Amino acid sequence: MTDRRTELAENLARVEDRISTACAKAGRNRDDVTLIVVTKTYPASDVRILSELGIRHVAENRDQDAAPKAAACSDLPLTWHFVGQLQTNKVRSVVSYADIVQSVDRVKLVTALSKEAVRAGRELDCLIQVALDAESGERGDRGGVGPDGVAALADAVAAAEGLRLGGLMTVAPLAGQYAGRPRAAFDRLAEIASGLRSGHPAAKMVSAGMSSDLEDAVAAGATHVRVGTAVLGVRPRLG
Repeated sequence: MTDRRTELAENLARVEDRISTACAKAGRNRDDVTLIVVTKTYPASDVRILSELGIRHVAENRDQDAAPKAAACSDLPLTWHFVGQLQTNKVRSVVSYADIVQSVDRVKLVTALSKEAVRAGRELDCLIQVALDAESGERGDRGGVGPDGVAALADAVAAAEGLRLGGLMTVAPLAGQYAGRPRAAFDRLAEIASGLRSGHPAAKMVSAGMSSDLEDAVAAGATHVRVGTAVLGVRPRLG
């Protein structure tokens, strides 16, 4: 455990240096960018070490892994983000532990999240996942709504009981005009986010960037970066 703690502390220090350097180059305050550590496939013991090291935001993408892990770490001062594609039959479970759902991409999901948030007596922050590889009216290969569907979906979230519209999220696409161009993709997300805030000024979160492209995300104005491998390393899936 001591070795793992040392490993995680050293990895976190390197990621912190990358974020700080990117902020300095972009003329941004370091405090304007929140690090979310993506703990998918890693055990609750790692989450506990990360909390001891000062991490306050963690993310998961599969409910079957996240639910027991969140329960095991319920005593920790953490904000849990759900970042994976979410099926409606998993919504009740996800709402029980997630503070922020970053992968909202269809009205049916908004309706289900609202119903379960109200049932649980919770207010849930939601981000619209933007698919920059999607054509008009379609969803992206990794989930998300096309740019032309953001406004209507945002209005639906904002009007839904138990939900708060937090902002936008994207993943740098593997196909389409932005494939291999993360900075261009994140700049496009920033444009969409600016338009969204004209009607929803409180929707200030812009979640973009991962281990390989966090610098591009910071340069484009991301408020949150989601980093897994650079902090936790590469390891086999649990189970």
